[in-house]
Amino acid sequence: MIKRGFDLFASILGLLLLAPVMAIVAWQIRKKLGSPVLFRQVRPGKDGKPFEMVKFRTMRDAHDAMGNPLPDSERMTPFGSFLRSSSLDELPELWNVLKGDMSLVGPRPLLMEYLPLYNSEQYRRHEVRPGVTGWAQINGRNALEWEEKFNLDVWYVDNQSLWLDLKVIFLTIKKVVIRDGISAEGEVTAAKFTGTKR
Repeated sequence: MIKRGFDLFASILGLLLLAPVMAIVAWQIRKKLGSPVLFRQVRPGKDGKPFEMVKFRTMRDAHDAMGNPLPDSERMTPFGSFLRSSSLDELPELWNVLKGDMSLVGPRPLLMEYLPLYNSEQYRRHEVRPGVTGWAQINGRNALEWEEKFNLDVWYVDNQSLWLDLKVIFLTIKKVVIRDGISAEGEVTAAKFTGTKR
């Protein structure tokens, strides 16, 4: 109840204070990338229950001759890279926090297609609401191997507290300022998870 109360307070405050910033970002996305301004995708939430996550769009809408989307590296623009490195693209997720789909701190919501690939220990990351930021994000972010991320996620599940959340939020701001761990080596963000290495 304390965590949810903190999420409600912080998300309302964040949406109010950051409204001018979000308006400017939305205007720039419309100008540089076109519509839609928001990127919406179904992600697994607490207990694996699907919800629609919203972020600011960071990639241009480009397809090959067969109508298939081009690789992320070809659709990403310098402006989109800036939004990701500054984490400005994550700001609309405060709406998900307000709705109760997400928390400010928790394991990041990944793709629905990953759910059957987790082992029983990795699936425990869904015992809590997914977060805008998390323990893995301040300990390497996308530069980590998948198994390392999941170990950190489960550690958070077992050790969560308000004080830990405040620490994660403070260190997240620090990470954003120095722009550390934004992408995995050779990737725009991170390579897809294909299952645990044996």
